[in-house]
Amino acid sequence: MKAVRLVEVGQPLEMQDIPTPEIGPRDVLVRVKAAGICHSDAHYRAGVSPVYPLPLTLGHEVAGVVEQAGAEVRTVRPGDRVCLHYMVTCGDCEYCNRGSEQFCTSGQMLGKNRDGGYAEYIALPARGVFRLPDEIPFTHGAIMMCSSATSFHALRQGRVTVGDTVAVFGVGGLGMSAVQLARAFGALDVYAVDINPHKLEMAEQFGAIPINAAECDPVDEILRLTSGRGVDVALDLTGLPAVVRQCITSLAVFGRAVMVGLSDRMTEFHAYRELIGREAAIIGSADHLAHELPTLIELARRGVLDLSSVVTETAPLDAAVVNGVMDRLEGYGGDVRVVITP
Repeated sequence: MKAVRLVEVGQPLEMQDIPTPEIGPRDVLVRVKAAGICHSDAHYRAGVSPVYPLPLTLGHEVAGVVEQAGAEVRTVRPGDRVCLHYMVTCGDCEYCNRGSEQFCTSGQMLGKNRDGGYAEYIALPARGVFRLPDEIPFTHGAIMMCSSATSFHALRQGRVTVGDTVAVFGVGGLGMSAVQLARAFGALDVYAVDINPHKLEMAEQFGAIPINAAECDPVDEILRLTSGRGVDVALDLTGLPAVVRQCITSLAVFGRAVMVGLSDRMTEFHAYRELIGREAAIIGSADHLAHELPTLIELARRGVLDLSSVVTETAPLDAAVVNGVMDRLEGYGGDVRVVITP
């Protein structure tokens, strides 16, 4: 089968012909119908986050059709439309047993520690396969498995509740879901912060209050719009140190800054003035959880989460095209989400 793979960190991805994966009795083989190109994939290519073993097929946002099911699989069968939880875990360790499988002691992530979805087929244990309702296109099902699911988990980590105010810093693929899901969580006001006017217009269509950080100091603007109070929850979806600081300094008393974006750069903050004096908190949010996915899928099926304008482009399974998309992501270009459709 054909697969677009990372062969060497810092170098373009390459198209390779590799064997179609074999499955065990509890595994499923899925014919890939859609695989999202995530900003994290560009980070993997650049070496910001370690990827192993190489060569490796990237792609952790995956949806498709069950091609084969192992003899012991009862949850899905060939022909079923599915989307894939990108964490492959043991199910038995301390973290799996407490429902925090993203920290599984032997866990692997699709497209990071085991072959992912930039390919014609992908194999994984059946417990990571979720039925995709007919109402949800494959492209939407794919990006839900990272951008939407990661935003959903981040909002839960931030303990967003009815009446809260939320600021979303960075309204790309994750941000567009975060804006909509924050409203579904009951947020009273959601502020979308970005430097891209097109993304801000899209976020405004989803009910957000847009703040163009290229035209104003976003923290000053948030404080103005909240009568000096600040926001209850601020999500950093960029990883940029300056934006991380803006998240922290935009918080109200008892506010929670949730860190989601990846970066290899340090951020400084004033512990007393910016955290202790307000009893504010900085919270890390890693990945998402399998038990969150059914609710997320149902929100999309009902139209509460609308991804129709988030998928801005589809692309073939072609190394040059995928590398071009990643180049644009590294430059924080205008794309919200590009999805490979093999």
